[in-house]
Amino acid sequence: MTVRAITFDFWSTLFRDANGDARWESRIKTAVALTGRAPEIIRQHLMDISHEFFKHHIGQQRTLGPEDAVGLLCERLGCTLSLADTSALCHVMGTTILDHSPEPEPGALEAVAAAAARVPVGLISDAGISPGSSLRALLERHGFDRYLKTMVFSDEVGAAKPQAITFQTAAEALGVEPRDLLHIGDLEPTDIAGIRELGGTAALFAGINARFLGSTTAEYTFLTWGEFIEALPGIC
Repeated sequence: MTVRAITFDFWSTLFRDANGDARWESRIKTAVALTGRAPEIIRQHLMDISHEFFKHHIGQQRTLGPEDAVGLLCERLGCTLSLADTSALCHVMGTTILDHSPEPEPGALEAVAAAAARVPVGLISDAGISPGSSLRALLERHGFDRYLKTMVFSDEVGAAKPQAITFQTAAEALGVEPRDLLHIGDLEPTDIAGIRELGGTAALFAGINARFLGSTTAEYTFLTWGEFIEALPGIC
């Protein structure tokens, strides 16, 4: 198939997760201050809520957000927060990633720039407690927004990969059909399976997450962004 546009995943593709523990400590500290409950109790509930988020994401392909996390936490604690405290906790849940942020994978910005010099490019990412608005701010902070013509986040479209709407929304914004997309990501069940189901082209980026390296159905596999840049002239 002819590749007329390229989309990238965020997590474990363009960005390598870092400072995750610091993000959780920030959330726990704020929840303790606002609820008066012990840190170990808050920590355990937030771990359980994280598993609940994962179940929704995999089972229903639907993204929960910071408001859901706060609601579930209060439900488990049997407490009610004021509107102001609820808003404050939601804010910390969703934006602490800006203070304790993941890091761009070496060569990722150069890879996006190289792709954008040839075809329209965009981003398709699943979100979660850290919503699309925060991920968008990180992309802007590191200069990716200069090249991305569209950024599609699961919490904003109401569905997670591999649902077709995520890829269709990006394709429409880039002026192509889904079958014209090359999508690059690290997860076989979502990134790879999702775009292949629509007749598009898939590339597995295994430089961070190598779990699917030996079993992927993707047409391309890359361990570094330098490999992608070298292969780009033969791709589109």
